[in-house]
Amino acid sequence: MDTPNTTRPGESQTYAATAIQKVALVVGIVFLLVGIAGFIPGLTHSTEHLAGAGAHSEAQLLGVFQVSVLHNLVHLAFGVAGVIVAARATASRMYLIWGGAIYFVVWLYGLFAVGNDQINILPVNDADNWLHLGLALGMVLLGIFVNRAPRLPRTADGRR
Repeated sequence: MDTPNTTRPGESQTYAATAIQKVALVVGIVFLLVGIAGFIPGLTHSTEHLAGAGAHSEAQLLGVFQVSVLHNLVHLAFGVAGVIVAARATASRMYLIWGGAIYFVVWLYGLFAVGNDQINILPVNDADNWLHLGLALGMVLLGIFVNRAPRLPRTADGRR
């Protein structure tokens, strides 16, 4: 017996079939790679000084971005989420929009945390802040604009 189609209009039943699903998958894979790279000596300088959390972690991904075990785990979690949500278009769009919103909050947090060891638990530095702002804007814009059908102009009788 055939099961009824339970997908919403515009949803795909195929993994990463639509553009928005592919974007979420790529973003997820990038986050996974960054999370893994944060533990690899050579890609992360001073891995012997990689702390669990806090501003005292002296490890820097690519010699620029301050990382800790917690920071790397956050990247890995975002990566896993991106890979999982790529199964559905709506979930992919929400991942990008809400993920971007979360990174905007992380950017705001970083504005106060850099230079304040008491609250800099992730840890973040100025380079991280610029990256987080770019991620926030990029993810939200991708979530809003990828795969959107263009609006048709209204006809004289008000129909599209």
